[in-house]
Amino acid sequence: MSSPHQSVPPAKSSHTPAAGSDTGGSSDPSRPQATAQVIRIPQLAYLGVLVLLFCVFFPFVGWPVALWWLLLIPVVAVVWVARTRTTISQEGLDLRTIFRSRHLDWSQIAGVRIPKRGFVRAHLTDDKDVKLPAVSYDRLRDLIAASGGRIPDLFAAAQEAEDREYEQRRAEAESEQAGSEQAGSEQAGSEQAGSEQAEAKAVTDANHETESNGAAQTRETDT
Repeated sequence: MSSPHQSVPPAKSSHTPAAGSDTGGSSDPSRPQATAQVIRIPQLAYLGVLVLLFCVFFPFVGWPVALWWLLLIPVVAVVWVARTRTTISQEGLDLRTIFRSRHLDWSQIAGVRIPKRGFVRAHLTDDKDVKLPAVSYDRLRDLIAASGGRIPDLFAAAQEAEDREYEQRRAEAESEQAGSEQAGSEQAGSEQAGSEQAEAKAVTDANHETESNGAAQTRETDT
């Protein structure tokens, strides 16, 4: 996959520089800034188009009169890779595919949905879903960052939920451990008290037995 685009507004140029990169010289406040960010199909897709061209070329050479239309498949693939994109700007989202273009204002977008397969979809306020061309799951972070907070950060929300669940489990575990320690202390105290009572009783019994033996010896001596 291609490297993610940065969401920092660059100086006006035909290319979007990476965040933190030097655009050359000191910043000029009078220079217009380009705020749009474009998410495209990865350039690596052209390699797949080249492989596709080789696959259809040899059948075409074998029977060019009947199979000439096979050469249209790589051409369509090139056009699809070149045109498919989603542009994020201050005004909203501009969606472009092979045959059509569409603009979505930020006020129309209620959120995003992630399907099992395919591109991410924008969920509109009228409860409809619109596919966002070239925005796959691994580019969703770029879309969220470029939206400037207009699209909720799903990853941050999921992380916060995991953190809350972890803290809750940790608190429950600590509570259970404290209860077990308290119960153990009470049990140990009761066992110790019982042991002391048993020892005291044994000493008392021994004293009584000693007194009884002494009295018996005294009687025998008197007789």
